[in-house]
Parts: sequence; C-alpha cells; structure tokens
Amino acid sequence: MNNLVESINELGKLAFDNAVAHGFAGTNVQDEKALLLIHSEISEAVEYLRHNNPNSDHIPEFTGIEEELADIIIRVCNYAHAKGFRLGEAVIAKMKFNVDREYKHSGKSF
Repeated sequence: MNNLVESINELGKLAFDNAVAHGFAGTNVQDEKALLLIHSEISEAVEYLRHNNPNSDHIPEFTGIEEELADIIIRVCNYAHAKGFRLGEAVIAKMKFNVDREYKHSGKSF
C-alpha cells in the first residue's frame, strides 16, 4: 500500500509541476475553479459516452472515456498536491473504511 500512496502523491507533484510549467497553476489555487474543472472532465466523459465512446482525438490508442477519466485523475491529483492534501493516504483510508461498510449501505448502485 505504501507504494500506492507514494505513486498517487508523486502523480500529484508531476501534474502540478506540468501545470506550472504551462502557466496553468501557481500558489494561488482557486478551490471552486479547480473543482469545477474536475467536474468539466466528468461532463466530457459523459459526452463521449453519448457518442458511443469513440477513440480520443488526443490519444487515439484510448477511448474518449479513458482519456477523460485520466484527466479527472490528473486534475484531482494536481489539486490535492497544490493544496497540500494527503490524497494517497486518504484514498487508502477510504478504501479500508469501505471494506467494512454494510452491503448496499446507501441503496445506491453502480
């Protein structure tokens, strides 16, 4: 699990460093804007789904949904790193918590 934590946190650093290098990030992160950008990636995935999930225009060896899911992860990791959140640790803790939840605890389905 420690490798997973390190990998998630490293991905955040790489995403943040790349965003800074391209003029998209800095020390003054706007929380609402960052979260809305994550939401926009979800909307883009839905649009690919509505169009039968064709290959991505940017990375054609992957489907559009695969690309957008990657964008979601990148944006989440970038935001977490910029804010100093312990995302890797939080993911592991939440997964451990979910293991012990009762069956269909909220009635939601996947």
